[in-house]
Amino acid sequence: MRAYNCPMARLFVIVPFIVIGLYVFAIVDLVLTDNSRVRAFPKLGWGLVIVLPVVGALLWFIFGKERGDRGGERRTVAPDDDPAFLANLRRDEEQDERIRRLEQELAELDDDPPKD
Repeated sequence: MRAYNCPMARLFVIVPFIVIGLYVFAIVDLVLTDNSRVRAFPKLGWGLVIVLPVVGALLWFIFGKERGDRGGERRTVAPDDDPAFLANLRRDEEQDERIRRLEQELAELDDDPPKD
C-alpha cells in the first residue's frame, strides 16, 4: 500500500492545519475579547493556557469568557425588533393623533360665530 493512499497519512497532513487554525482563532478571540468578559484568569493567564496543546484552546472557548448578554453588554437590535422603540413609536402616534383632534376642535371653536 502506498503512503499517499493511506487514510492515516491524510490525517497527518490535515490535523496539524486544524490545530494551527484552532490556536490562531483562540488567540485572536482572546485579543479581541473585552476584559470585562474574561472569566477565571486575566488575559495573560489565558494566553498561557491557550499554549497548552489543543486542550488550552478548547478550555478558552468553553470557560474563558462570558457568553451573550450575561456580561451586561447589550446587543444591537434593529428598530423594528426593539420593543421599546415600537412602544415609543405607538406613543408618538397616539400623541400626534391627540394633537390633531385638539387642533381640529380648536379650529371648530374658532369658526363658531359669537353668541349675543
